[in-house]
Amino acid sequence: MEIRTRPSEQALDPLIVGFLADSGLVSNGSIEAEPLTGGVASEIWKIRSGGRDFVVKKALARLRVAQEWNAPISRNASEVDWMIEAARVAPNAVPRILAHDSKLGVFAMSYLDPASHPNWKKELESGRADPKFAAVLGRTVAAIHSATANSRALAARFANDEVFHSIRLEPYLEATARVHRDLATKLLALSSETLAAKRALVHGDVSPKNILVGRDTPIILDAECAWYGEPAFDLAFCLNHLLLKCIWVRASADAFMACFHSLATAYLDRVDWEDPAELERRAARLLPALLLARIDGKSPVEYIVDEADKALPRRFGRRLVQSPPAALVEIRQQWMEELESDGHANR
Repeated sequence: MEIRTRPSEQALDPLIVGFLADSGLVSNGSIEAEPLTGGVASEIWKIRSGGRDFVVKKALARLRVAQEWNAPISRNASEVDWMIEAARVAPNAVPRILAHDSKLGVFAMSYLDPASHPNWKKELESGRADPKFAAVLGRTVAAIHSATANSRALAARFANDEVFHSIRLEPYLEATARVHRDLATKLLALSSETLAAKRALVHGDVSPKNILVGRDTPIILDAECAWYGEPAFDLAFCLNHLLLKCIWVRASADAFMACFHSLATAYLDRVDWEDPAELERRAARLLPALLLARIDGKSPVEYIVDEADKALPRRFGRRLVQSPPAALVEIRQQWMEELESDGHANR
């Protein structure tokens, strides 16, 4: 098999080469392999062979971040399973799985061209923030949670506490507790309570970088953190990114907060497996902790580097971890007031 890689000198892992041959996705002819960026937890390649394009993803045992951060490669199999389950509910909202080898921690899925499926993070970076799209995303995530809620079978299949703890709770909440020691009791309790929750199938990384803007629906990628647990985590995790984008693209803060409102409202309107107000209360507790974690945890956002810019989310996150409101609308309003007083909004 002839392999051509472009535009990087990075070599295609022999394990991936073997997977491609064994899966029947490529013949003995040549293939073109192009490394894709966007994550710290996996090797991702665009493969062209026989006139078609697809993506291969291989989980890394050690993530590409400054601090030591390890995670089991078994999460690759859970990602495939999450996509299969999500496709039962929203078939157009996930890529199609083409092949998978759980022992190797590798799978192949359909490739979606950025020209027709732009990345939501890049759209937000350009100031293109559509509240209608955010609402569809909220409804889609809620539909997946609703369809999988209170399922003993799924709880057993996705009993991934170890993975979720190692890739989400420890590097986010617990690492932040080691930096903000006066908040440690609250942050560690939040981590424990979140891990103990067993309510629905959770994606774990509903972030704009993992969402493509399709014609009629979002396409959700990167379910490595898939876990049966706390659905409020998915809601809070995505809303947190909309808060952070207000620091990154300050002129679009009002549009981002309109998306925040649309996403939260659309999601909560579809909560039918428990009291929506109770789920919202838990999301409102998680949100400021996750905000603080993306500044001082193991995985800080790469686009907030100036200490002056870090001060606002750090101050805001600390205050609300100490005294979280019960409603997300209160967080939205307080954040907008904070931005205004800090001179960030509309600048």
